[in-house]
Amino acid sequence: MIHIVFNEAEVALMQKVQELDETLAGPVIQIKDDYSVGPIASIYETEGYQQRRDWWNALLEHSPYKDQLNMVDDKLTVHNLIKMLQENPEEEAWIWMGQNQHDVCGYYWLMPQLREFQGRVMILYMNNLPFINEKGNIFYPSWLYEIQPSEFLKAKKLARPITLSEYEVDPDEWLKLTQENAMVRILEGGKKIISKGEDYYDAEILKNITGEWQKASRVLQNTLNRMKVKTSDVFLMWRVKTLIEEGRLLAEGDLNKDWKSFDIKLSGNNKQAVENTAQTESL
Repeated sequence: MIHIVFNEAEVALMQKVQELDETLAGPVIQIKDDYSVGPIASIYETEGYQQRRDWWNALLEHSPYKDQLNMVDDKLTVHNLIKMLQENPEEEAWIWMGQNQHDVCGYYWLMPQLREFQGRVMILYMNNLPFINEKGNIFYPSWLYEIQPSEFLKAKKLARPITLSEYEVDPDEWLKLTQENAMVRILEGGKKIISKGEDYYDAEILKNITGEWQKASRVLQNTLNRMKVKTSDVFLMWRVKTLIEEGRLLAEGDLNKDWKSFDIKLSGNNKQAVENTAQTESL
């Protein structure tokens, strides 16, 4: 079997799982792009694909991952996956998916391309399922990497083929999202993804900024640690810089170097707005 995951940490995780259960042995493939953010119009066409790469390239320019774009080629990954399935008629592909918008959007992008293998593509969706954590407590994970390797031995029983009905309905759901072409997509429940504006995460960022100067990198880390609906640090930093351009944040230092090279704080008007919001939430 071929295992498909959507996060880098899960590649090593699945390898540990295979050490515990040899029946799960097989290559682990990662779909690397985060399809829950950014432009997705005409995503399967050359023009749409290039527009998306250009968008990511702009966001990555001054990030710690500026060379990462050249390492992401999901189109080639799928090409090689299809080739493996065509050359080995008995082979199955297992898609492992956590209950989060990143994995579900990755699934929506991937599965229409595997329709010719209906019956051989399995889905394992950890949707509202309880697991045992390292302390022995029950919890409901949003991401596969939150689950202990030993717990996957039970999870494998959830594997089921993607149905013919899903191959009909799910691509239509993805088509609707590509036509909306919003900058943010979030998981509402089940596999229901809804479109949001590019400013969706701004409130989370502003919660972690005060009227005192702070390193932008520290604000970014605090936001990532505290937010419930997760997104990438690259996307959040893009929003920080957008808020600076809009005058909602003040900055000192060099924004055209790395993320540690500038400080930020609330501008006067925005400081009052954030304080009013915090007071409202506390009532």
